[in-house]
Amino acid sequence: MTVRFNHTIVAAKDKVRSAHFLAELLGLPEPQPFGHFLAVQLSDGATLDYVQTPDDFPGQHYAFLVSEDVFDALIARIRARGIQHWADPRGHHPGEINTHDGGRGVYFQDPSGHYMEAITVPYGGWK
Repeated sequence: MTVRFNHTIVAAKDKVRSAHFLAELLGLPEPQPFGHFLAVQLSDGATLDYVQTPDDFPGQHYAFLVSEDVFDALIARIRARGIQHWADPRGHHPGEINTHDGGRGVYFQDPSGHYMEAITVPYGGWK
């Protein structure tokens, strides 16, 4: 039997703004309505289902393994839009990317305060 990740619900202050922000930065298809959610479909078929809530919620961490060309486009969009980004999760290296495990990585926040990470090589390297 196989186990694959299918979807998760992402709380948002403004689901339209947050879903479009992520889809545009990562070069993903236009978010699609699904019931009261707005779904961002990833390349492997999994979705991030954004739901709007008036409640306070803590920022969560979402990490994406991306190809080199997607990373190039992502970092270009981040820089062109003046989006604050860091090489590390604690924000000690602003405006930089990292080169962990022989790849590249970057951290940034979405409009709802979630911490997004994009890496080109999984932690520990390819095995």
